Amino acid sequence: MDYQLNLDWQAFLQNHWQKRPLLIKQGFRQFIDPLSPDELAGLAMENEIDSRLVSQKNGRWEVSHGPFETYDHLGAKDWSLLVQAVDHWHLPSSALMKPFRVLSDWRMDDLMISFSVPGGGVGPHLDQYDVFIIQGKGRRHWRVGEKMPMKQHCPHPDLLQVDPFEAIIDEEMMPGDILYIPPGFPHEGYALEDSLNYSVGFRAPNARELFSGFADYILANELGSYRYSDPELTFRDNPALIQANELTTLRSMMRELLEQPETLQDWFGEFISQSRHELDLAPPEPPYENDEIYELLKQGEELNRLNGLRVLRIGDQCFVNGELMDTSHIHATDALCKHNKVDAQLLGDAIDDVRFISLLTALVNSGYWYFND
Repeated sequence: MDYQLNLDWQAFLQNHWQKRPLLIKQGFRQFIDPLSPDELAGLAMENEIDSRLVSQKNGRWEVSHGPFETYDHLGAKDWSLLVQAVDHWHLPSSALMKPFRVLSDWRMDDLMISFSVPGGGVGPHLDQYDVFIIQGKGRRHWRVGEKMPMKQHCPHPDLLQVDPFEAIIDEEMMPGDILYIPPGFPHEGYALEDSLNYSVGFRAPNARELFSGFADYILANELGSYRYSDPELTFRDNPALIQANELTTLRSMMRELLEQPETLQDWFGEFISQSRHELDLAPPEPPYENDEIYELLKQGEELNRLNGLRVLRIGDQCFVNGELMDTSHIHATDALCKHNKVDAQLLGDAIDDVRFISLLTALVNSGYWYFND
């Protein structure tokens, strides 16, 4: 399915992105669900897939986590099944991510799909990331409030909610409608009938994650091994006092690592190209040889990228799933970054370089790209 988004991106970026929520009526015209509720329920039975059931009865909230063995205990109202990273496991669903790539691949996270019966939802809450919520089968009532400081509480240890709020958007969504919600705007949605919702979420690392990831990279690569020194040390009256100039020197030691462009680029490429969710990896058996990859490409075969694989470019370097693609053929690796399918034409003369074919063979044998059977 080729989903065409009915949206003026320039106006959206200027007026709404990270500024104001927006209801896009019939953002996808004549919307067709890429999967059924039964297929979603089947995915939630798999060990590798992150899923949860959220329900309420008489104001009491319950949350359980998959994999699930049965749904026979569920009633006809007031529950939702939510499954993360469905785009990693279900090819037709991954097509819903493509229209949003204009906002940059590195910021995109995953596709969460929920199925709700009447009254089903997760209650009023906040998200700290941008999200586009696409209405599929059925109808759902959505309310969005103004961004303001709000106290959060936990009606269940695995559920974070906010108090009731006054709505600035209060609408019933039909199939093909899309609701964009920036970070920090309270919102709640509950199903009016059996319904499917598709949430395209965006990645927004906080400073703590960045510092933690950078520190791990420094340790793994044995960087920053130089020690503090103070050849201009002077006598002090208070031996317990750490002087301001000493703190300045320590800060400079730390900032020096951050201010090395190559170090920062290498780290961030590895860090941000890693998926936060499991991938449906299936390395070929037996593994391919270099000449097999070369011959298949020469015969016109296409290489398909694994669903959910993060392939990103910074400067003249390309990264895949936390690894640098070490080659001088930037045109070819850029094609791997930009396109979900590549062939000999897109890869160009790189395929005549045995070193590039060796790299490509390693990527295929890792399960990152594959040929159709």
